[in-house]
Amino acid sequence: METTLGSLGEYLIKQNWDAYSAEDHEVWRILYDRRMKTLKDTGSRIFLDGARTIGLGPDQVPDLQDINARLEPFTGWNAVPVSGFIPAHDFFLSLAHRRFPTTVIVRPKEQLEYLPEPDIFHDVFGHVPLHAEPIFADFLQRFGEVAARADTEEQTTQLARLFWFTVEFGLTREDGEIKVYGSGLISSSGDAANALGPNCDRRPFSLDAVVQQPFEIDRFQDVLFVVESFDQLFAAADEMERRLGSA
Repeated sequence: METTLGSLGEYLIKQNWDAYSAEDHEVWRILYDRRMKTLKDTGSRIFLDGARTIGLGPDQVPDLQDINARLEPFTGWNAVPVSGFIPAHDFFLSLAHRRFPTTVIVRPKEQLEYLPEPDIFHDVFGHVPLHAEPIFADFLQRFGEVAARADTEEQTTQLARLFWFTVEFGLTREDGEIKVYGSGLISSSGDAANALGPNCDRRPFSLDAVVQQPFEIDRFQDVLFVVESFDQLFAAADEMERRLGSA
C-alpha cells in the first residue's frame, strides 16, 4: 500500500480491536441507536442499504477487517486505519486508490454530541456505508484523483466546497422527499435536524453554485444542496477535472 499511496504509509496504524473498552462499545451502541432511530425515516436509502451491506450493528465498535471483507467485493473500497488528520494531498491520493483513511478512536462518553476531530463513529458510521454504492464509490475515487492534482488556492477552495457540500453535508431527493446522505448529517443529530428544518436554505445542486458557496465548519449550515441522483456527483467530478485541465 505504501508504494501506491505515496506518503500515506507513515500515517497508517493497526486497529487494535481487542483494546476497546466496555465504555467504548457502550458509546458506539448509544450513538448507533440514537441515529438509526431517526435515520430509518430521514436517511437516504443508499446509506441504509450500505449500512446493511457492510454489516454495521449496534453491539460493538466495528472491526475494519470485517467491514472491508464485506465492502471490497462490492466496490473495491477499503477503510484503512490512520492515526488522525493527514495532509490533504495524501488524503486525496488515498481516495484515488479507493482507500478511505479512517480514525479508529472512540469519542469520550462525555462528548457524545460533538467532537471537533473525527472518530470512528463519524468515519465508519457516517462515511463508509456510502462506499458500498457503485456510483458514489466511483465519484469519490474520481474526486480523489482530481483533488490530488489541485495546485492553486482557488482550485483547492473549490474542491473543498464540493467535498463539503456532498460527501460531508449532502442531501438527496428520494421518492419526492429530501433525505440526508453526507457523513456530517448522518453522524450528527443536530446537523441533520438543521439540514431538514426551516432554518436551512436547501438549493438544487449545481457545480457552479457549490464552488461559489463558502461554509463554516463550526456552526449549523445555512445553505445546503440537494442532488436528484448520484450521477450528478460523478458529472461534477468530471467537470472539475476538465476545468483543472484547462486552467
